[in-house]
Parts: sequence; structure tokens; C-alpha cells
Amino acid sequence: MSTIYILWLRQLKKYFRARSRIIGALGQPLLFLLAFGFGFGAIFKQAGQGNYIQFLGPGIIMMSVLFTAIFSGIDLIWDRQFGFLKETMVAPVPRWQIMLGKTLGGATVAAFQGLIVFILAIIVGFRFYNPLMLPVAAIFVILVAIIFTSLGVAIASRIEDMQGFQLIMNFLVMPIFFLSGALFPLQGLPAVMEVVIKLDPLTYGIDGLRGALINASTFGITTDLMIMVILAVVLLGIGSYLFERIQA
Repeated sequence: MSTIYILWLRQLKKYFRARSRIIGALGQPLLFLLAFGFGFGAIFKQAGQGNYIQFLGPGIIMMSVLFTAIFSGIDLIWDRQFGFLKETMVAPVPRWQIMLGKTLGGATVAAFQGLIVFILAIIVGFRFYNPLMLPVAAIFVILVAIIFTSLGVAIASRIEDMQGFQLIMNFLVMPIFFLSGALFPLQGLPAVMEVVIKLDPLTYGIDGLRGALINASTFGITTDLMIMVILAVVLLGIGSYLFERIQA
């Protein structure tokens, strides 16, 4: 278990040393909160949907977690190119511990990034309805972080160059975000869209976070939580399986 802790701690140190990376990662969420929140706020209210900042806040928080988590797979490619991964792989420890350490480290960073965006959302005007539900909100953030960090590590385990990873991420990350209901309500959509949205794992993370923060869940917090836990276990298993077969 010391291996897991060391790799987890290494991820945190890399994150907090890169101050420009922290600040840069806040630019897009802040832009979405301001441009979308205030730009479409009046239209959203006229449609009878209420305050758009309240609706948008959980989606933008999860957007930050998604991007930070899944791009943590890039660190695995860097480690492979610069030889650190080979040094780690020859250590007399099971590979699943290495994968778990990297995943937990990336997930912790992603969850912390989500916390910062949550604070920014409050500054912009977002308000949560019940402080007692904040631990539940934190659980959903952590689960989303684990799920997409595992996915990023799994994909990076099968790709050897940075260009290939960026290509797959661009075809994967943006559809996951835009088809999750982060920017629009899930009611009244075409049947095809409903099917696609229900297949998107981020949908349940955002829906659960909305239920915890503003009491507006479409599927129910319990359903969202069950689905997210199952997905976390499955993707951790897939990530471990692919990492076991990685060529350092």
C-alpha cells in the first residue's frame, strides 16, 4: 500500500507545483459560468426554467472535474517517454497498485479542481440549498473523478504518443460533456437524444450533483449514486487490466 500512497502523493506534488496549470484550468469553467450563465440566463428564465446559474453551476463543476481527470492520463504517457514508468514498473509490487496510486492521485487533483470551481460558482452567484447535502455532493464529485481518471489511464495504457491521446480525447471528452445535460434540461428531448444522454456516464454524475446542491435530480440521487459506484468499479477494473499489459 506504500506504493499507492507514494504515487498518490507524487501526483499531488506535481499539481501544486504547477501553479500556471491550476490557474489555466480555471479559465474555461469561469468563461462558461459568465458567458453562458448570464448570456442565456434571461432566455432560460423566460422559458420557465428559473435561474440558469443555479442550473448551470453543477454542470460546470463536473466539467472541470471531467477535463482534469481524463487528461491526467497524459502523465502516464510522459512517464513512459521519460523513463519514469519503466523504473516504476520494475519495482517488486503488483501493477494494479501502481495503477491505483496514479488513479487516486489524478482523481484527488480533479476533485480539488472541482472544489475551486465550486467556490468560483458561489462568487458568480450560485447558491446551494442545504449545507447538510454537501458531503453527498462531494461523493459524486469524487466518483466522477475516479471514473474518468480510470478511463484516462486506461486509454493512455494503449497509446504511446501524445498526439494519439489528444486525438482520442477530442473525440471523446467534448461529446461526453455536451451530451451530459450539463448545459440544458433533460426533459422534452427527442427520443434519440434521450438514449444517448442516458448512455453518458457523466449524465448521472451531474444529475446527482444537482440533486445534492439544488434539489433538482431527474433520475433520483439513489439511482445516480448506484450507477456511479458501478461505473467506478468497472472502469477501475478495466484500467487495471489494461495497465497490467502496458509495455513500458
